[in-house]
Amino acid sequence: MRVGISNLPDSLDPARGQFASAALVYKQVHAGLTEYGPDGQLAPGLAERWEVTPDGLAWTFILREGLAWSDGRPLTAHDVAWSARRLVDPAHSFAALGDFQNVVNARAILAGDAPVESLGVEVVSDQAVRFNLESPLGLFPLLMREFYPFPRHIIERVGDDWITPANWVSAGAFTLASISQVQIGLRRNPHFYDATNVSIQTIRVEAVRDDATRARMFRAGELDLADNPPANQLDFLHEQLGDGFESFDAPILRYLKVNHAREPLNDMMVRAELDYAIDRAFLVRELFSGTATPTRSVLPQMFQDQNDPVRLRPEGAAPVINRPLQIRTTTGLGERIAVSLADDWRQIGVDSEIFATYPTDLYQAVDAGDFDIAIASFNRGLKSDPFFMLDPFAPDGFAANFNWHDETFAELMNRARRESDPIEREEIYREANAHIQLEHAIIPLVHDRAHWLVGERVTGTRADVQPQVWRYLGLADG
Repeated sequence: MRVGISNLPDSLDPARGQFASAALVYKQVHAGLTEYGPDGQLAPGLAERWEVTPDGLAWTFILREGLAWSDGRPLTAHDVAWSARRLVDPAHSFAALGDFQNVVNARAILAGDAPVESLGVEVVSDQAVRFNLESPLGLFPLLMREFYPFPRHIIERVGDDWITPANWVSAGAFTLASISQVQIGLRRNPHFYDATNVSIQTIRVEAVRDDATRARMFRAGELDLADNPPANQLDFLHEQLGDGFESFDAPILRYLKVNHAREPLNDMMVRAELDYAIDRAFLVRELFSGTATPTRSVLPQMFQDQNDPVRLRPEGAAPVINRPLQIRTTTGLGERIAVSLADDWRQIGVDSEIFATYPTDLYQAVDAGDFDIAIASFNRGLKSDPFFMLDPFAPDGFAANFNWHDETFAELMNRARRESDPIEREEIYREANAHIQLEHAIIPLVHDRAHWLVGERVTGTRADVQPQVWRYLGLADG
């Protein structure tokens, strides 16, 4: 199967990779304690079942019998526990605590105040591992879908070189056969726990940065699967490809990061003025071919209360913005959005300067605080729970890099983590969503849909789930 994506992972090591493309490839080459089922919902993974104590403070995962790494070596609970410690060890991991921040001592380890060995993970037996939490976390099994155990026996021998084809060992449906700056080759893993149901033998993943080029390659028959077709060609591609153009509801938010450390953007009234000057209907109509939904909310429409007073324009005189605002973005769609924003803001007397760069340069500038406004987006893939839309903006969240420090929002997200009742948790999400909206902490633009180009050879796709787990797919001539 030939797959085209916009970028290759920044690292094949889940402790270090941060790009969205990394998360996509990890689903193919690594295996989580739990998994995404064919319907996108929670399913058993390396663990066949799990249980929680009545107080919600300890989760035990029981592994399948006969698990093995791709080199045939047994995979046990000892590997799982070692991997959890490696993931929170700042000496080896670039990843934020994220899924592990509720585990006992995880925060202290990251801060350098506790040894890695003190992490609240323990081996119950060769087939059972227990995670002890500082506070209840009803979502823990969901989070474990993207905790991928590492091959300790390889890493301790070759160190960082374990992610090269010569040393690669993993537990996923596919293993790494080759890698270059523009291409990754994958091969079916015969030791995968569900290998008998994996029909695709090899996959070639190509990095094609330009969306239009990727779409042209698909139409020319050079790709079987391609993500993110160009937004300005959606109508054309749908008409030309018919069933080969597939569109999905997805947890995708396009928004503006606002640097709260810079004047006058540290003024909520300024952020609100910029927010309400944006013609989102124009963005949807002209740049997204009508497939996106305009929004001022982090959460999708079903979580918005149309009568919520925080959606009203703040009272008071319009603030003065007496300098040009720097808009940082990427080329292509991002640059077109920036041009539209600049035009909207010009109509309220605000000038803008647009800096369009490659994604890596944009990320570096934002992390360094060298921006006023940055056009950003995230796609949570198959993570449909509202927690995954809001949590990126909480302390230690991967999108919380715009100098906004709000204890109210942080506490709401902590409450959501602790709450096991889904109805109560949903109410907390509404409150957290309203708070970030009231503060105009960020400026949401649209909720986008996920679009994939799917070739005639590809079988096994579903109308309701993005084709992100390739072991569920097949090839008609394969």
